[in-house]
Amino acid sequence: MRRLGDLEAEIMDCLWTWGRPATVRDVVDEINTRRPAAYTTVMTVATILFNKGWLTREKQGQAWLYTPVRSREAYAAALMEDALGISEDRPAALAHFIEQMNEDEVAALREALRAAGRRPA
Repeated sequence: MRRLGDLEAEIMDCLWTWGRPATVRDVVDEINTRRPAAYTTVMTVATILFNKGWLTREKQGQAWLYTPVRSREAYAAALMEDALGISEDRPAALAHFIEQMNEDEVAALREALRAAGRRPA
């Protein structure tokens, strides 16, 4: 999976943070609180995200309402899987990754592993 581009990530961040469908105007207004962004540019990138399968959309009057298909966490997990995929030694790559984690992250990993072990195969 390719990382999202800068504007793609900004659009997805808005939608993930809000947790609700939003129009391009909503996203443009939010981005413009931090930096200038043209409506047509955001509209084009939202359409690209829709075509890539990252967003769904439904018509509301003249505008499209966009909703993320995947959660932020699912995106992060896919990036981690891809990162592991480039290693010739996945256990070693995991060990290096875990060494960088703080105590809270290690505890969360342990809980996730316990939960995964309780799921039926």
